[in-house]
Amino acid sequence: MPPPLLTLQDIGLTFGTAQLLAGAALAVSAGDRVCLVGRNGSGTSTLLKVAAGLVQSDTGRRFAQPGATIRYLPQEPDFEGFATTLDYVEAGFGDGAAGDHHRATYLLQQLGLTGAEDPETLSGGEARRTALARVLAPEPDILLLDEPTNHLDLPGIEWLERELSGLRSGIVLISHDRRMLERISRSTVWLDRGITRQLDQGFAHFEAWRDDVLEQEETERHKLGRKIVMEEDWLRYGVTARRKRNQKRLGDLHALRKKHKEQKGAQGNVRMVASEADLSGRLVIVAEGISKTYGDRTVVQPFSTRVMRGDRIGIVGPNGAGKTTLLNMLTGVLPPDTGEVMLGTNLQFVTLDQRRETLDPTQTLAQAMAEGGGDTVMVGGQSRHVVSYMKDFLFGPEQANTQVGVLSGGERGRLTLARAFARPSNLMILDEPTNDLDLETLELLQERLADYAGTVLLVSHDRDFLDRVVTSVMATDGEGTWTEYAGGYSDMLAQRGPVRQAAAAAKAKPAEPRGRGATPNRRMTFKDKHALETLPARIASLEADLARLNRELADPDLYARKPDRFKAATKALETAQTALTAAEEQWLALEMLREELEG
Repeated sequence: MPPPLLTLQDIGLTFGTAQLLAGAALAVSAGDRVCLVGRNGSGTSTLLKVAAGLVQSDTGRRFAQPGATIRYLPQEPDFEGFATTLDYVEAGFGDGAAGDHHRATYLLQQLGLTGAEDPETLSGGEARRTALARVLAPEPDILLLDEPTNHLDLPGIEWLERELSGLRSGIVLISHDRRMLERISRSTVWLDRGITRQLDQGFAHFEAWRDDVLEQEETERHKLGRKIVMEEDWLRYGVTARRKRNQKRLGDLHALRKKHKEQKGAQGNVRMVASEADLSGRLVIVAEGISKTYGDRTVVQPFSTRVMRGDRIGIVGPNGAGKTTLLNMLTGVLPPDTGEVMLGTNLQFVTLDQRRETLDPTQTLAQAMAEGGGDTVMVGGQSRHVVSYMKDFLFGPEQANTQVGVLSGGERGRLTLARAFARPSNLMILDEPTNDLDLETLELLQERLADYAGTVLLVSHDRDFLDRVVTSVMATDGEGTWTEYAGGYSDMLAQRGPVRQAAAAAKAKPAEPRGRGATPNRRMTFKDKHALETLPARIASLEADLARLNRELADPDLYARKPDRFKAATKALETAQTALTAAEEQWLALEMLREELEG
């Protein structure tokens, strides 16, 4: 095993009165692939800056092998003194180094830049991508990357994975993108409560290992607590504590208490409970032949879809493909150039914007949480004190008067989530909700969305998050063409090949004359019309039967008291569910036929 090129030992660092790092360690050798994980605010970014030599620790030692090249990806790059983005990237080769002009140009082009851009006019995303090109260009011995996928679209993220896999550099990576962590990392360093623990396996094995560590800690805390109880019992009822040996035992008790106080448990978990409105209608959104063109560019070719209650739909594509345009048309925010969008009944929207634009930087955290003013917030129909609700999202009481403008990106993300989940809704619109969220908060967001009774529309570049949350994916096939695929992101990739082959075969065949409807000779019979009129009442009756049977089967003693009734109710529930599904599918097919014929 090669010797480490970079070593951090017993790193301690205090900000104000809070100790951020307390004995953290890190070692990186050539070719290492280390992922550094920890909750927002735990100090992962600070530890990476210590490794880069940008922050001086209070205690401990940093050692880098002489001559080793180390490059760090900054969150806010400094472009002062550079006329173009290419100049900035080539300066990353180092003083006196003969940089590879072609590699610098190649990296910029792969990241969607030309090299001729004026750094002063760059957007936040362009600045971030330029900084990424600068640290990759020299292929350094050690590469320190803090959230490199921010502002990258899916093709960009997949390109970056391939680029990193081909480097010989030792890499330390901080990222909320699980899929990238799983594919890149070979070892995992967990920063928790100021100290680091290392797992000699990649991120795919991290969560099970972390849970085992926390479970063992809880067992040890329980044992320590029992010992304190025994010692306190001796103190109250045992022999006198005035003798020297008993004074020592009393001192040991005080030491135990101090240790128990200092031995913090795992940091609290975010608690999210969505405030759900009344159920929307079964049909949430109907889009027929909608399109959008800007100048000579069509971002959405005629596209049709139906969104049903309970659907969780992901919208994916490269930056600039029209994801937000499609989302805005589906939700009625933006009128389409052609076609029609019909929204269902009783819809209550809540939107989570990726830029946190709804946050007022001059407000305090408590004011932002309690949007209506005062010191309470309504969550799930119940009044909660704003400080209590803050704790659900890992904000301490002392932060109540902190201005929103000084919060970190992760804290602003949690605040936006808190506000969104407090509003009653049955349609949740999420535009890049995973930005700046730590992995544990992401896990909880996934669970809450899975439990959410309403409908979800989600724009995201996070492949793992899409796989865990959505039931279908709307993906661009280029030139404004959008296709909907059943399942998550991985399912979409598996289906996309055959779908594109079928589309190519269809284009090769001569077009057959046909009208707007898929079945021009079809007409609605009297039986069809009667079914279309009576099915809504039938569906409502079946839904009522299902609710009644579910309430009956919720009785935990039903099987013991009335096993025959339990069996009959279970069978009736299955029959009613099958009948409801059939009725809904029949109604949907007839409604689509009616619209085609009327069109």
